[in-house]
Amino acid sequence: MKVLHIEAGKNLYGGALQVLYLLNELKAQHGDKIENSLICPVGCDLAERASAVAQVFPMKMGGDLDIGLKSRIAAVIADIQPDLVHVHSRRGADIWGLFAARSANVPVVCSRRVDNPEPAWLAKWKYHKYNKVVSISEGIRQVLLSEGVAPEHVICVHSAVDTQQYAPLSDVQIQATEASWFRTEFGLNDDALVIANFAQMIERKGQINLIDAFASLHQAHPKARLMLFGKGGKLDDYKAHAAQCGVADKVLFPGFRNDIARILPHIDVVAHPATMEGLGVALLQSAAACVPIVATAAGGIPEIVADQENGFLIDVGDTAALAIQLQLLLDDADLRMTQGLNGRKKVLEQFSIPAMAAGNYRVYQELLR
Repeated sequence: MKVLHIEAGKNLYGGALQVLYLLNELKAQHGDKIENSLICPVGCDLAERASAVAQVFPMKMGGDLDIGLKSRIAAVIADIQPDLVHVHSRRGADIWGLFAARSANVPVVCSRRVDNPEPAWLAKWKYHKYNKVVSISEGIRQVLLSEGVAPEHVICVHSAVDTQQYAPLSDVQIQATEASWFRTEFGLNDDALVIANFAQMIERKGQINLIDAFASLHQAHPKARLMLFGKGGKLDDYKAHAAQCGVADKVLFPGFRNDIARILPHIDVVAHPATMEGLGVALLQSAAACVPIVATAAGGIPEIVADQENGFLIDVGDTAALAIQLQLLLDDADLRMTQGLNGRKKVLEQFSIPAMAAGNYRVYQELLR
């Protein structure tokens, strides 16, 4: 089986990271029975990492208006003659990759990773042009169905997390050494309790509500700190808002980090008050590392966070409830431990890399059959 994958992401997180997991695991599970190729942007992180398990075709990928992308993809299809094309992202790949595959009469699959609504006419037209659509959460699947895409056309295959990379620290000596590194790296006192958020600094991720909730509980927990990891257009606004709320010295903005797996075992609670979320890879990583989560019941989040099991779910925009649940976890170390262990168990059972790869492979087999 020869599969051509198309991914437009330039950084190795989110969808691009899932593609790398998939390529590695397909090779591990099926060996020479599957031959993977990959189209991705020139100079992207994925190109180098995937080269060991796939033939990589770096190319210019200029987005929805890059009309020439169709012919560049078509040239690769003509060259390698794949049995199937799997489009993993938008930003032009979902349109021009679709057209190129259909023009060559090659079956084509699309992964849908976000729950942003599209006009119903566009969703029905575009997704029915694909042979199948793979949604990474049931929440995303329901969005597509609400836009008129046929139920039998959309298959849910959950995204995965590397449960070996994202895991709690078991060795006591390593725990002490790593805890010392963490406190030094971010200028934290030994007795600080840490709430963290890992997301782009954009409005729909809800960091403004998180800052408000933290400001309302910091008097009860003066040693608590809020760490907002990530970058984005709202960063300066959020720094200013933290100052307005009187917590500028207690809210840290460490930026984008490549060592989240090292950081997570030292986080006490992860908060994710997003207004929209396809699934939330950062939440999978947090649960795998035994960190309890307080999040909104938006999109695919309830598929990761089970209320009162491995965290708490709140309504979108309910800042008061966010503060209450965060304080409940800060107050109770045993509850944090119990919910953290429940979260890792859930991830191991439902969101493993082998399960994700097997789900996608079944889609390939059904189409080619």
